[in-house]
Amino acid sequence: MLGLFKNIYFKIRTGVLPVLALLYFCESAWSQEIPETFEKKTDSLIKAAPTTYRDLDAVLRPFRNDTVLMRFFSKKALDKKYLDGQAYVLNQLGRKYRNISEFSKSLTLHHDAYEVAQEAKNIEFEVYSLNMISVIHRKTDNITAALDYNQKALELAESVENPSIGLKRSINVSLNAIGNIYQTLQQYTKAIEQFTESIRLDEELGNNLGLAINHQNVGECYEAQGKLTEALESFETSLRYNELIDSDKGRVICNYSIAHVFVHQDKTEEALEMLEVAATKAEAIGDMSVLSSVYINLGWTLIHLNRFRESKQYLLKGLALAEKFELIASQSEAYGFLSDLAIKQKDFETALEYYKKEQHFEREVSNERNLRYVNDIIIRYDTEKKTNEIAVLAMENENVKLKLRKNETLILISGIALALLAGIFYILYRQYQLKNEKKVLTLEQSMLRSQMNPHFLFNSLNSIKLYIINNEQKNAVHYLNKFSKLVRKILEASSLKEIPLAEELETVELYMNIEDIRFSNEINFKISIDPGIDVHQVKIPSLILQPFLENALWHGLSSKEGIKNIDLRVSRDDEHYIYISITDNGVGRVAAQKIKDGKVLKRKSVGIDITKERLANFSKDYQNSFEVDIVDLHDEEGVPSGTKVVLRIPTV
Repeated sequence: MLGLFKNIYFKIRTGVLPVLALLYFCESAWSQEIPETFEKKTDSLIKAAPTTYRDLDAVLRPFRNDTVLMRFFSKKALDKKYLDGQAYVLNQLGRKYRNISEFSKSLTLHHDAYEVAQEAKNIEFEVYSLNMISVIHRKTDNITAALDYNQKALELAESVENPSIGLKRSINVSLNAIGNIYQTLQQYTKAIEQFTESIRLDEELGNNLGLAINHQNVGECYEAQGKLTEALESFETSLRYNELIDSDKGRVICNYSIAHVFVHQDKTEEALEMLEVAATKAEAIGDMSVLSSVYINLGWTLIHLNRFRESKQYLLKGLALAEKFELIASQSEAYGFLSDLAIKQKDFETALEYYKKEQHFEREVSNERNLRYVNDIIIRYDTEKKTNEIAVLAMENENVKLKLRKNETLILISGIALALLAGIFYILYRQYQLKNEKKVLTLEQSMLRSQMNPHFLFNSLNSIKLYIINNEQKNAVHYLNKFSKLVRKILEASSLKEIPLAEELETVELYMNIEDIRFSNEINFKISIDPGIDVHQVKIPSLILQPFLENALWHGLSSKEGIKNIDLRVSRDDEHYIYISITDNGVGRVAAQKIKDGKVLKRKSVGIDITKERLANFSKDYQNSFEVDIVDLHDEEGVPSGTKVVLRIPTV
């Protein structure tokens, strides 16, 4: 026994297993009675000394949630210097603490597991430990650290020529994390592609836990895109897999995700019933991050039912947990719902305070440097992966050359020529791809700049300032609310390739409401939709209508006296196209150009040209092309009476 204490003391002094040593001396687990059957299993397993996660888990899985038994096994493994067993147990203890939101303790245990795995030279447990460290950083919104550990795990795993089943699962965990990166960047289509690939690998490995997680992730991406039917199907699929593996935590997450969709579908009572059950189960599990999300979603649902007092209680409970465990994203969400609740209660001053706090935490979550760093990591990973592939190909090519030297010179020359030709074609193809990607990125950046032009922002903020100066608090909050919603919608839409027509119409209606205030409420703006058109199902390129409305306002109507009308109509003349027409009763293009030529400071409008170029680029993905027609309108006497813009949007 004295030798054992000396051994542990040495480990503490040298920095090896600090948490494990602390657990041995601080916990009373040693004095508790250990079942004889478990002692026998422990002795047998340590004697066999398996080195893979799969073999260890096959024996210890039924006991891995019992911290007393795990620490007993760890003590035995330490006595026998069985490092692989030590790494397994430390990771299981870390997982246990993570599930009750004790992230600091969990992180320390996983770091210790990584050090032990390094000492044992066991790559499988090194990769597993790095992935677990990444998960904790991602749960606490530390994206940069999560990515560093995730990339390190993936690079280490891919260095093994013939990976074990456990290592393959770890590779899949790392690939899944790349999908989470795309989801963080709101690149939902790419994220779904990544999660779908992970689902394919999970099916090969028979990994039901991975299938449950990945279907949940896919559902979250669909919901963010507004595809509620697809999101519901994915959440229900995830729930079935969680039932198979009997995961209470998984069931809770699926149920509150399904309830979230139900609220969007106006099934609020059903959503409330599911969330109340989920709250009870989440409290029993003890995972504070999940419980915080359930409370916040309960509060949001109760807002829709006008049960404001109960709503505030749940939102504050969820916020308190989020603050205690430093869950930044949950704090942002809670403050946003509290702001909405205050607006419903006509308490605009409180609503503004909550809105400011929401924006503060939202900036922390979406920190520009973090997102830029994430993009750099993705590019760096892709580049390094291609570099490694090229290096492998180069080595194989050298082996082929050695064999070809034994043959005739003609075969050697032919082989080299083919290799060079393949390299040239690859370079040309990559250049073509990069050129197209650069063009799309440039267009989208230009589009966003045209949407958020300084004149519009400056004038809108001036209007808010004027309301404040005139002590028109209600108008100021109302105007600020519309302005912030418009800015948020423009920023959200700018990251998406396509959005539902309903979202686009809501954005332009907000824009016209704001511009109407600046025009002293002289603009009559009307949207009409022909029967039979479901604007939630029709997909159009994001942010294409606002430039035409801006053009109609500032070139057609700004110089017109009297009634100023803009009509936007959505129609379908045949099954292949949706027609969107924007008609104004302005002075016409000829008169507008004369007025513009007479001005000293000319307002340069590039939004329409950028939009036309974007539409031409979108046409490559459709059988039919996007088209824009601009028609000059005249009255019966031939006098210009306005302008009509017609957009043809292909549906196939």
